[in-house]
Amino acid sequence: MNSQRSRKNLVIQLVSYLFVLLFVYAAISKLLDFQNFHVQLSQSPLLSVFSSWIAVLVPIAELFTAILLIVPSFRLWGFYFSLILMGMFTVYIYIILHFSSFIPCSCGGVLEKMSWNVHLLFNLIFIVLAIWAILLCSKGNESNNFIGRHLKHIKIICFCLVFSAVSITMLFLSSENIMHYNNPFIRSYPVHAAEFIYEIDLKFNSYYFAGSDEKKVYLGNYTNPSQVLVIDNKSRQIKKVRILFNPDKILFKNVTISVRDSSFYLFDGSVPKYFQGSLKNWKINNEFNGFPYFTKAVPLDDVSAVFRSNNAKNSANVLGIYNASDESGKIRYKRDLLERQTDGIFDTDGMLMYSSKLEKIVYLYYYRNEFIIADKLGSLSYRGHTIDTIKNVKIKTASLKNDTERTISSPVYIVNAHSAIYKNLLFVNSKIRGRNEIDKLWERSSIIDLYDIKTNKYLLSFPVYHIGKKGLRSLTITEENLYALIGKTLVVYKFSDIIKKEILSH
Repeated sequence: MNSQRSRKNLVIQLVSYLFVLLFVYAAISKLLDFQNFHVQLSQSPLLSVFSSWIAVLVPIAELFTAILLIVPSFRLWGFYFSLILMGMFTVYIYIILHFSSFIPCSCGGVLEKMSWNVHLLFNLIFIVLAIWAILLCSKGNESNNFIGRHLKHIKIICFCLVFSAVSITMLFLSSENIMHYNNPFIRSYPVHAAEFIYEIDLKFNSYYFAGSDEKKVYLGNYTNPSQVLVIDNKSRQIKKVRILFNPDKILFKNVTISVRDSSFYLFDGSVPKYFQGSLKNWKINNEFNGFPYFTKAVPLDDVSAVFRSNNAKNSANVLGIYNASDESGKIRYKRDLLERQTDGIFDTDGMLMYSSKLEKIVYLYYYRNEFIIADKLGSLSYRGHTIDTIKNVKIKTASLKNDTERTISSPVYIVNAHSAIYKNLLFVNSKIRGRNEIDKLWERSSIIDLYDIKTNKYLLSFPVYHIGKKGLRSLTITEENLYALIGKTLVVYKFSDIIKKEILSH
């Protein structure tokens, strides 16, 4: 009898020592590299919103549990706390592997040395050890069967496991909702969301993206408007084409080329002129008469376009729809879309885009965390927000030449610098740092935030790395790739399944 009791005590001590070793090692590892642990937690798809207090609470809980296990009179409580902690860690890993949008880097102590699947098995083994130790610690009653003798402790074990599962699940659901819809400005960085594959030296920095499709990317040239570079997505071959066009002495000032479907469009809002041609022969064959002066324009289809002009009061920006087939009036201004905060000019400046798949117009402000989604006719669908907290523009303006000109009189505080749209995905190059973000990442790259405009949801972020001191100046998207202009170089990134599965997945 004494021999059996001695073996039981020996097992209890060995299990308790294993847990003490595990928790002390894990807690000290986290505390010694607390900043890295905090950053890794902030990038977790489950806990990023709560990373600040979880980063402190977890090592404290581990050390507290280790102390309980060391003191014999509190050892049973220590095993219960051990069961709760290991249950939480196990449920966390299970959700990461099966329900998370991506699998993050591991964080803290032993976990860094194991894969997620191995650590899941490791945790399950320790859960079994904790349950075994609890049952060995329990004195039981006089019942003849095992369950009857240990019913009280079995109930507590079940409560601990259910509590662990429910608490982590609730954190996950709450974090998902906050991150995607009520974000406190914490970015989510999946590992290898977009990977560099190749680059092309264009020799000049005057190129811009004129358009792209599943087979080709088109580059216009500001200094040579009649020339277009056509890049094959698969073979990577570059072809130069020349637009066949006799402008008839039109004094163009700022020609832009845009490619959509089987057509290309040549326009200059300062003239104003807007032409259409075919990609088959790169020849202009149609002019859209009656087009107003504009500062930006994006083709919608073969007969219509969305544009921005200074036609509003005090030369403020306004969006409009041009439709050559509309007999009642080719031009319809949508004066309720752009909302002014100061002057109506600089504060409403932004980027104009169009998703042909969803037939949605997108306007993203430069200086505030807002974008506008409208249908093809210019009717507002909704106003969305980027995840940063800059709701109001941080610029001051001044009048020149007897109030005939306006200029910015304070340093420009850009929120959204560049953007591109592909089907339901809006790619935004943000200039605003989020919480817990590493200095070197911002020094070496341009951060791209990804949004689903169909569900008005933030998805994830990833970096596009600089070349030397040159940063991103433009981007375009295809189903497989991100194309970025960085200085004189065209850089191509390939999307992982994390991004590709988000394309019209909802």
